[in-house]
Amino acid sequence: MINPTGYTYVHEHLHIDLSHEKNNIDCRFDQYELIRDELKVLKQKGVANIVEMTNHYMGRNAQFMLDLMRDTGMNVLASTGFYQQKFYPDFIASRTAPALAKIMIDEIEQGIDGTALKASVIAEIGSSKDVITQDEKKVFHAAVLAHQATGRPLSTHTTLSTMGVEQVGLLKQLGMDLNHVVIGHCDLKEQLDNILQMIDAGAYVQFDTIGKNDYFPDQKRIEMLQALQQRGLLNRVMLSMDLTRRSHLKVNGGLGFSYLLDQFVPMLLNAGFSQTEIELMLKENPKRFFG
Repeated sequence: MINPTGYTYVHEHLHIDLSHEKNNIDCRFDQYELIRDELKVLKQKGVANIVEMTNHYMGRNAQFMLDLMRDTGMNVLASTGFYQQKFYPDFIASRTAPALAKIMIDEIEQGIDGTALKASVIAEIGSSKDVITQDEKKVFHAAVLAHQATGRPLSTHTTLSTMGVEQVGLLKQLGMDLNHVVIGHCDLKEQLDNILQMIDAGAYVQFDTIGKNDYFPDQKRIEMLQALQQRGLLNRVMLSMDLTRRSHLKVNGGLGFSYLLDQFVPMLLNAGFSQTEIELMLKENPKRFFG
């Protein structure tokens, strides 16, 4: 559960391996000492929680997370679920939604891979670019069933900020309480109207690829946040960076985990956001949502 005393990064990875699918060793994010050292610095800056989004077949490593918690004092919330179509194991196609839900429920109630670490979040449940496939719809159904059985919140993946509105519609149709849903990666393109629709339906949204300026500039992220600020909707927004590659770590030449606090927060303050609004997005909203 959430440590209420500090900030929360709501969409991160501490051990993920998509290198086989992407044919790129940079996508094997597993350098323990380097990640440990960055988390120690992050904790000194006031971050108390990392919501770790890596689930089945993405290279999740429960013992790695437990070791990081022991060595850094950082609270890590682990996830259960399945990612998106091209990363699914073969059995997804043949199993029912209740059978897939049981896998998630067991990891929430009993633990992950025989360790003491229990999943706290159903995530990251994803859709493909510009489509939600039939198998993805089944996994969303399973995620709803797992939420209904455990009460744990659901955090999604939208590929390049597509299909967020459709995810909300599907989840509503499946009977999900949207107060327990956050739509991920809403900040990879200009889409204020879609974000307003998601919030109006009752969901939270994440600006969780902060610093990935090659996808979408941070200044544009701030402009969308300003539009939400003007409408009094920052109480439905959470922030993160979604680091997934070795090259994202500071010592490897990347921005590093601290970029959000060291660079992006001052940009927000300069753009007219108050410290109270920053606390809302980085502390109060995650505390309310992740519990």
